[in-house]
Amino acid sequence: QIHLMESGGGSVQAGGSLTLSCTASRINLDEYDMGWYRQPPTPGAECETVSTRTADGTTYYTGSVKGRFSISRDNAKTVSLQMNNLKPEDTAMYFCAAPVKPGGDCKQCCISLRAMGQGTPVTVAS
Repeated sequence: QIHLMESGGGSVQAGGSLTLSCTASRINLDEYDMGWYRQPPTPGAECETVSTRTADGTTYYTGSVKGRFSISRDNAKTVSLQMNNLKPEDTAMYFCAAPVKPGGDCKQCCISLRAMGQGTPVTVAS
């Protein structure tokens, strides 16, 4: 895994919006297939694939965020995740990773990325 840095997490009310950014320092992130993952704070919760973006711009979204979240390239080193109409069930630690399998699961991603010091928290209050 390439070391990346997430930012933009925070606390919002349901229906609010946040924009998460994933930034690479040593590589051009837009040259890789990358993804956003999340793990809710519930003990034993699985790591869920939220969205992925390939180097050629093909995107994938998990069903629960379709129509609400949008992944996009900001520049060569930054990919953002725009999150609108947030719901309490979106509350989780969010991670980005590259390279990844587009649209694929990465059950161990959250554990390994958390161990690398990555992640940005999102809390949505009802």
